[in-house]
Amino acid sequence: MRTVFGTRPTRRRFLAGTGAAAAGLAILPQAGLAGEEPRLNFYNWDTYIGETTLADFGALTGISVRMDLYADNDELFATLKKGNPGYDVIVPTNDFVERMIADDMLMPLDHAAIPNMANIEPAFRDAAFDPGRHHSIPYMWGTMGIGYRKSRCDGVPDSWRWLYDSERYSGRCALLSEAGTVLGAAFKYMGHPLNTADPKIVEAAEKLIVAQKPHLKLFAPDNGQDLLLSGEVDIAMEWNGDILQATAEDDDIAYVVPREGSILWEDALAIPRGAPHPRNAHAFINFILEAGAGAAIAEAIRYATPNAAAKALLPADYTGNPGIFPTEETLAACEPALYRGEEAARLYEAAWTRIRAA
Repeated sequence: MRTVFGTRPTRRRFLAGTGAAAAGLAILPQAGLAGEEPRLNFYNWDTYIGETTLADFGALTGISVRMDLYADNDELFATLKKGNPGYDVIVPTNDFVERMIADDMLMPLDHAAIPNMANIEPAFRDAAFDPGRHHSIPYMWGTMGIGYRKSRCDGVPDSWRWLYDSERYSGRCALLSEAGTVLGAAFKYMGHPLNTADPKIVEAAEKLIVAQKPHLKLFAPDNGQDLLLSGEVDIAMEWNGDILQATAEDDDIAYVVPREGSILWEDALAIPRGAPHPRNAHAFINFILEAGAGAAIAEAIRYATPNAAAKALLPADYTGNPGIFPTEETLAACEPALYRGEEAARLYEAAWTRIRAA
C-alpha cells in the first residue's frame, strides 16, 4: 500500500526490483501447475508484500511474477470494471470485495487448491462481506488513522479535527484520495455512522471538506508516510502499517487512531474474472498463507496478519504493538466499511467529484 526520500533506495523501487528479479527466473514449474505458462500478474498496493516474497515464490515454483501497483480501491475497481487487462491476483478491501462480488467481477475460489487456509485464524475463516470465503482469502487487517511528526505537533493529534476542521496545520497536512475513506472519517468526526448513506450527512461532510481544502497540502495517493518522511507534511491521514513502516526510518513519526473512531478494514486476496493464470493464482495465494511466507510479509509491512501460523512465528515487538493490534478501546470506536449498494456508491462519488473540483 505506499517512497522514502533520500539517498537510500525507496521501498517502492526496491519492490519493483524484486519483481523484476522474480520475472527473470527460469526454473521449470512444478507438475501440479502444468497447463499454464509460468507467469503471474499481481495487482497490489504499494509496499504491501515481503521483500523476497515474489522471488521466493518464483524459486519454489518457476512462476515469474509481475507486480503492478494501484493507489486505492477506486482505481482498482475502475481498472477491472472496464474488463480485466490480464491480472491474476488482486488485493481489494472488504467493502470492495463485496462490491466486486455483486458485479460478478471475482472468480469463485477452489478451496481444495488452497490447503494453507487451515492456517487462518478461526475468526477470519468466514466473513459477512463474503460468506463462506468463496471469493476472497484474508490477507491483512488494521485501522486507518493519523500519522504525524512528533516534533512538529502540539501534543498528539488524536482527533479528526486537525485534518478536517482546523487551520492549525495549514499547508502541512494531507488527506487520502479515496472517496469512501475520506468521507467516512468525516462522518465519524461529525458523530455519524461510518457507513451512512443519508444525502444530508454526505452533503454536510462535503461542505466540511471543501471548507478545509485551503489548508490541505494535497489529497495523497496513499503515500502519506512518504510525505511525512520527506518533511512535506507534518500530519497525514494514512493506514496504520504504512506509518509503522515509516517509524522504522524515522522515530520522530508516530501513529494514532482519532478518538472519534475510524475505519476497521480487512484486505483480501482474490482472483478477478478473466484471470489468464488461475491455477498459478491459487498456488500464489496458498504460498502467501504458508506460515513462514506469511510471517515474513507481516513483519516487513507491519500490518496485522489473520494467519495464526504466521503470527506464532513473529516477535513480541510485532504481536504486542498496539499500532498493529489495536486495544479493545480503539476497536470499539472503529467500524468496518460496508458496501451499501450502487446508489450509495454514486452518492459518494458525486460528492467526491465536487470536492476535488472545488
